[in-house]
Amino acid sequence: QKELLKYKQEARNLQGIKVPSPQDALQQRLLQQDAAVLQLKQELLRANMDKEELHNQNVDLQRKVEERNRLLAEYKKELCQKERHLQQQQSKLDEMLRQLSEASYQQVDLERELEHKEALLAHCMKREAEE
Repeated sequence: QKELLKYKQEARNLQGIKVPSPQDALQQRLLQQDAAVLQLKQELLRANMDKEELHNQNVDLQRKVEERNRLLAEYKKELCQKERHLQQQQSKLDEMLRQLSEASYQQVDLERELEHKEALLAHCMKREAEE
């Protein structure tokens, strides 16, 4: 049997078929582990790159939000100023309308007074003409 095993081994060697030795199996296992570690390192690198990209996007978005908040604050300030200006103009308009109304009443009073004086003048001229 020993001789038969020896010949079988020799035949395999001649055919290029090699019976794996324990060292070869260990070497194969180490190669598989190295490949797995390399794959994990690549995945970690990709994950870190994705994380960095997300961080950069977050920073960019944060900057945009701050810029928009700054613009919003400026617009609110400008809107408040315009609102105050509008209120001032409205107050001036209300005052002018009040003055116009008052002047209109005065004009009506003066017109009545003028009509009354014209009537008196006409009456006086008529009496003078009769005398």
